[in-house]
Amino acid sequence: MQGRPLRTTVIGSYPFPGWLEFACAHLDQFGEDDVREMQEDAVIAAVHDQAAAGLDVITDGEQTRLDFNLSFYGYLEGIRMEPAPGRRFGPPAHDQRGKHAVTGELAAPRGLGVVAEFERLRRVAPAGPALKASVPGPYTLSGRLAPNRQYPDRWAIAEALAPIVRGELEALVAAGCREITVDEPSMSCYAYREDPRRFVDLFNRTVEPAAGRCRLSTHLCFGNYKGRAVGPRRYAPMFPAFLEMRVEEIHLEMASREFAELEIIGDIARKMDVAAGIIDVKSYYLETVEDVAARVRRCLEYAPPERLSFAPDCGLSQTARWAARAKLRSLVEGVGRVRRELGIG
Repeated sequence: MQGRPLRTTVIGSYPFPGWLEFACAHLDQFGEDDVREMQEDAVIAAVHDQAAAGLDVITDGEQTRLDFNLSFYGYLEGIRMEPAPGRRFGPPAHDQRGKHAVTGELAAPRGLGVVAEFERLRRVAPAGPALKASVPGPYTLSGRLAPNRQYPDRWAIAEALAPIVRGELEALVAAGCREITVDEPSMSCYAYREDPRRFVDLFNRTVEPAAGRCRLSTHLCFGNYKGRAVGPRRYAPMFPAFLEMRVEEIHLEMASREFAELEIIGDIARKMDVAAGIIDVKSYYLETVEDVAARVRRCLEYAPPERLSFAPDCGLSQTARWAARAKLRSLVEGVGRVRRELGIG
């Protein structure tokens, strides 16, 4: 079980500072040293905001990534980096994200870059909060790659990516990372039409090098591209199969769904820890401290404190930074209020 009851944590991503957004659009004006400096400064800013909020667990805010998994494709061999979206204009949605063509054997001889991200986080983070790294699972990572004759469907691509993700997890553990989230939101989005047991099998084979060697979790949500979800937002199709995932903690998106299916955290808590998303990253309503405390109390009706963590529903990359700061402060203060009510130090 987790070290502290009612932990406060985050999923992974955090908003880019405005200056980093601007710099990303003008990278041709910067040298390699400039870019490295910007990346470190951005991580320092994300770490500062999380630490200032008082979170028990922090990340690097994924400040060196683009849209969570897009940057990983730059590490892959065997693809052509020329995604062509089918629709460029109109309301933002998932069909505006093109697919990369697969041109050969998929490989990542330099890894996926997460070890360097973790080492940077460890270097700049203050003492106190636990440090967490996040890695995309192979099924989610396969979503932007177009099948071909060698890899005829998404499952074939995911199977080819699984050893690459396994290698990254093994390298993270060897580097001293003690908390890792393997993000598989695509499994949540498509569990309604796929065999959930097949997802679990792929997941467990992928995480085998890290299982039992660190605190391993997975994040199950319904998508957050431009603040939009994709697929039916129901957890029922995933369970009880997903209880067989080899993790210490499962994170669920709850706030944006008005806590539908909240009772499922009780089923999870009988076997592992559960992180409930109680901050809605898709809304600009700023949760109050009392909002958060009331939500924590609702979760305690189904699971004991020692099995519960609390977080935003998803990564915060699609939320303005001023709102992200306010939401994290309320998260920590609201959970703290309930801790005091329960006499938890």
